[in-house]
Amino acid sequence: MCIVAQGAKWATFGGNRLEYRAGQALVVGVETPSIGRVVEATPDEPCLVLAFELDLAIVRSVAEGLDAPPRASGEPGRGVFVTDFQGPLADCALRLVRLLDTPKAIPTLYPVIMREICYWLLTGPHGGDVARMTLANSPSQRVIGAMHSLRSRFRETVRIEDLAAIAQMSPSAFHRQFKALTSLTPLQYQKQLRLLEARRLMISRAVNVEAASFQVGYESPSQFSREYARTFGAPPKRDAERMQIMLRDDRAPAGAELVAEDA
Repeated sequence: MCIVAQGAKWATFGGNRLEYRAGQALVVGVETPSIGRVVEATPDEPCLVLAFELDLAIVRSVAEGLDAPPRASGEPGRGVFVTDFQGPLADCALRLVRLLDTPKAIPTLYPVIMREICYWLLTGPHGGDVARMTLANSPSQRVIGAMHSLRSRFRETVRIEDLAAIAQMSPSAFHRQFKALTSLTPLQYQKQLRLLEARRLMISRAVNVEAASFQVGYESPSQFSREYARTFGAPPKRDAERMQIMLRDDRAPAGAELVAEDA
């Protein structure tokens, strides 16, 4: 969960672009590649974001204790969404931040505040989306299991039939439900993972374009360059050089791109 206290950001997930600003939060329930950017910030009023992991065990415990658990259909819903973060949820966020002043209280109080956050999420307008991802053998969880396999083998040629077998679905049902959850087809998901890893190699390890393309599984450097430019808006070499300069200067502008495999 990423809560914006000041400023605004956007992030892309597949073909969807989600913007979230002060008073809103981005909830990410699946490990999906994304690209984000700060779009509202100044030196006097920087973009302030509180990000933390939701504890799946606590989410499940809270869901089981509700008198009327949110309804989760058999179809996977959105794995990423934006929700308003006001009222009780905003109070929870403020108390989380205040815990930083009393580290000794964190082990005792953090789980309590997390349970409260889970309660408000489950009883809020997106409760069904949150609950759906906590069910142990739901279609969403089975798709996520196949997604983990794809992430560990993204450099390899992967067959949809093999991923569908992991999810215990037909190839067509798996393809449909994977896209519903991530806004990407399995092959688009794999391509995004490859491009993001190649970008990391070129920026942080100064790997050249051809070597990076082969290391992430591309057989054709020219195809890699075309797909890279479509994703990041510039050819690989130019984009990597620009990002390296920004990192060296340590003064990335407010609109600088941020890369995250798990947004």
